[in-house]
Amino acid sequence: MPSLKDMRVRIASTRATQKITKAMQMVAASKLRRAQSAAEAARPYAEKMDAVISNIASAANGSPGAPALLAGTGKDQVHLLLVCTGERGLSGAFNSSIVRLARERAQTLMSQGREVKFFCVGRKGYEQLRRQYDRQIVEHMDLRAVRQLGFANAEDIAQKVIARFEAGEFDVCTLFYSRFKSVISQIPTAQQIIPLEVEKSDGKAQASSGYDYEPEEDEILTGLLPRNLAVQVFRALLENNASFYGAQMSAMDNATRNAGEMIRKQTLIYNRTRQAMITKELIEIISGAEAV
Repeated sequence: MPSLKDMRVRIASTRATQKITKAMQMVAASKLRRAQSAAEAARPYAEKMDAVISNIASAANGSPGAPALLAGTGKDQVHLLLVCTGERGLSGAFNSSIVRLARERAQTLMSQGREVKFFCVGRKGYEQLRRQYDRQIVEHMDLRAVRQLGFANAEDIAQKVIARFEAGEFDVCTLFYSRFKSVISQIPTAQQIIPLEVEKSDGKAQASSGYDYEPEEDEILTGLLPRNLAVQVFRALLENNASFYGAQMSAMDNATRNAGEMIRKQTLIYNRTRQAMITKELIEIISGAEAV
């Protein structure tokens, strides 16, 4: 049985841990506001970019001059999974949920005879995936040195992906990230970005959007598709950033509550043990006095 001193040390250690988790919760809450604003501001631009490209692609899709980023390679054999996770932990199941979704997709593809490659963005996802798919990870980008995410970071990732696609290293690319919904809800998401999935619209919508483009649709898409890829990656990074701080805030709040409960239980045990020792000493003193 631990001594009273050991119990006091344990209680003091738990109190110190509680202070740390409380401080981390407040820091995450402070950073969440900015990250959430950035993610919400990027959504309309990314959605409108998707709508414009879908409108143009509906006219160009199937034409012999359609860009490869839209038409694809014509094969479905090699898949690149672009997995975006956080650089740090202490955020509950945030990183694990993204990796789990990517791992499930990889296992499904490999069971169908497809070849799977990984492009990891973020240290935590890389550390989890390399345990099982070390030889299939073709590239890893670490953003720990980046203090504030910018479009240049997403553009760099997009250029690396496009370079590998043009080199014929894969046929299909799927982006994995966590979409921010609320502090307690982050949704792991898979989005195919190469070849671009064009949303099918009804005939009425197509008739109402019958614009004449100058220059031709294929030429416009050649410039827009790489930028759209960078925009989608940038949106994923911002959504991930907001989701990370939301998950960390929730996890640290739970940790603070758990630490408080542990302190309460440890203090109760300490007081009971101390009272028992005092009672024992009193009994020994009284027994000694009666013996005299």
